[in-house]
Amino acid sequence: MSKRGGFPGGYGGFGGMNLNNLMKEAKKMQADMEKSQEELSVQEFDASTGGGAVKVVVTGDKTIKSLVLDKDAVDPDDVEMLQDLIITCVNEAMRKVDSAQAQALGKYNIPGLNL
Repeated sequence: MSKRGGFPGGYGGFGGMNLNNLMKEAKKMQADMEKSQEELSVQEFDASTGGGAVKVVVTGDKTIKSLVLDKDAVDPDDVEMLQDLIITCVNEAMRKVDSAQAQALGKYNIPGLNL
């Protein structure tokens, strides 16, 4: 057994990696992730459905910034169609945000981090 404590062979328990260096790397990774999230939150993502009848713009933090309806899309006798178009449009914009998030934060490859 080693006289200094730790694991036999003098590996220090982390294959020779210094615990302080590991903590510094973790803090740097956390700061980089936060920066990526901040940058993503101000980006805008748009989608449209129904040939442009419904257009939506959302931010990277999934806040709807604008929703534009073409006057021809508003039919009082067919409200359900307009509702479906809006839902489809918003969901598509959110998928774009999710995709950008996975691309921006996926490089960190942290087990258990669901993106």
